[in-house]
Amino acid sequence: MLCTLRCALSKGKTAAALTSAWTDLTRGVQAKAAFATGPRQHDTTFYEFRTYTIKPSLMAEFTKLSNENFHIRMARSEMIGYWTYELGGLNKVLHIWKYDSFAHRSAVRSKLPQDKEWQEKYICKALPMIEKQEIEIAYLVPWCKLQKPEKEGVYELVTYMFKPGGPAVWGQAFKAAISTHVHNGYANLVGIFNTEYGLINQVHVLWWNENADSRAAGRHVAHEDARVVAAVRESVRFLDSQRNALLIPAPSSPLK
Repeated sequence: MLCTLRCALSKGKTAAALTSAWTDLTRGVQAKAAFATGPRQHDTTFYEFRTYTIKPSLMAEFTKLSNENFHIRMARSEMIGYWTYELGGLNKVLHIWKYDSFAHRSAVRSKLPQDKEWQEKYICKALPMIEKQEIEIAYLVPWCKLQKPEKEGVYELVTYMFKPGGPAVWGQAFKAAISTHVHNGYANLVGIFNTEYGLINQVHVLWWNENADSRAAGRHVAHEDARVVAAVRESVRFLDSQRNALLIPAPSSPLK
């Protein structure tokens, strides 16, 4: 399209031809902008979501092993939290790690095979218990800061799959839906993570509640609030799917 405009200029085309070429160019720019992922990512800090599916008969043994030895791994880099799935998944654990950059992650990961204590006390024993492992890299959305609850509770991980286009397409509507829940006291937000590696157009929202019953009560009241209903109705226009999981923090988890 830019070539078309240059050709029109070089050949001394009429004003009408120039206008047509310019219109084609701007339409192309607008089309690309509509599918942009939003503002450039300046903060290099990212979060790694590691989800493990454990063999059902070994879940209790795996949990005990992790509780006794995961401090060895936590000495290498910052862990945000470690949870087991209570609802929305079976025999699963999730831990989230924070890294300053991909170089930071590579440096940490390269040292783990050399850590004899970690390999002997944990990895060699844990690997036979694991059926499946999934890894995702995600960034906090620009308008969200990671929050740490003041007391212990349960966590809800809500995973949204949005239509293609990124935050430039669905960001404002989604922000309004989340903010309406938070500002009216229906939920306690921990963090919102936009996936970079893994399933694209996916967002994880981590919430804290005092217990499962308080979460259920808040959700019922929120669904009767016209402000929440209106905001959610606007947001779901961009939504393809949603999955909810209730998580219980492990004893070693920094987020309790």
